[in-house]
Amino acid sequence: MRLFVYIIIFFSFFDLFAQLPIMSPFAQNLGATPFITGLVVGMYSFSNTIGNVISGLLTDKKGPFYILIFGLFATSVSLFLYQLVTEPMGLLLIRFVHGLVAGFIVPAAFTYSANHTASEKRGKGVALSGAFVGLAAIVGPAMSGIIASKKSEVFVLGITGSIMLLLSILSIILLRSVALHKKTIITKPVQTASIKDLIKKEGLLIAFAGAFFLMFSQGVLAYMLPIKIIHLGFDAKTSGLLLSTFGFIAILVFIMPTNRIFDRVKPIKTLAFGMALMGISMLLLGQTEALALMYIWMGFYGVGFAFLFPSINSLLIDSTDTFYRGKAYGYFYAFFSIGVVAGSSVTGFFELTANDGFLLAGIILLVTSLLSIWVDKK
Repeated sequence: MRLFVYIIIFFSFFDLFAQLPIMSPFAQNLGATPFITGLVVGMYSFSNTIGNVISGLLTDKKGPFYILIFGLFATSVSLFLYQLVTEPMGLLLIRFVHGLVAGFIVPAAFTYSANHTASEKRGKGVALSGAFVGLAAIVGPAMSGIIASKKSEVFVLGITGSIMLLLSILSIILLRSVALHKKTIITKPVQTASIKDLIKKEGLLIAFAGAFFLMFSQGVLAYMLPIKIIHLGFDAKTSGLLLSTFGFIAILVFIMPTNRIFDRVKPIKTLAFGMALMGISMLLLGQTEALALMYIWMGFYGVGFAFLFPSINSLLIDSTDTFYRGKAYGYFYAFFSIGVVAGSSVTGFFELTANDGFLLAGIILLVTSLLSIWVDKK
């Protein structure tokens, strides 16, 4: 059933990435001001962070089955609610609800996957889940933009809502054994772990930091790359192709036999390598104006991403027990959401140029890579 869980992970991230090209135009068509449009875009990540944390807490108490079903069904309903929007404030409210309930899905899905994967294969397992995330990053924006241009933004959201509804029904049929398994172990003493207990674990601390800075760099990339490309005289299509290059290379690393390295090499080493390679790629992107070279640097960034994502997941799995793994995943993906917002907002707040934004992100990634090795040795 792990393949079905990977499909859920794919469509959960598809829902996220499909919103990227359509939400700003949708808000503007409703008459939203630039400020409200920014709030509409950012509101999803804000409430998604809250949903991630709540999902983690409830997953440990109720098991991933019930939380996953609720998240899928509620997300489906929230996506259909976009059909009723007629003014910007209503859109803002639905964005909050959508982000909140969608935040229930990913921690529960990854907890299910981790709990049903043999420990000696956990690296390969998280690499495969990363491949589905990467695939969603490529397919989501492209399909969304094409369909919205021919139909409408709400039509795209309605399609995603229908898929989520179907997945919630299939989950009840295919994953019910998880709930039955939970009932067999519920008689054991209930154990808890506070956020303070989680942070005391070096592996978890590094995993949380890795998640944050991974998505921090993604926020900078999403914000600054289109600006740099336009400055160089190219169109938005070129930005999309560059981002697709990184996703395509990452997927290749995830699915090729190279994914065995994540079970044979210590996660902290693959983490440090991936983060350092991403940092170097960001520095090179900031210093390059030749488009051909930028494709190469984005390929390097994709390799770094492919090493970093499974590494932080493996660190989390190795540093947790099943009774509080859901909570750990909840905080983990909360750091993901916060990282995206921080990456774009920090560079925007300091009014950095595209090259300066890449320089800042590159330095931060390299320093974090070195610190992760130092913390591990200490």
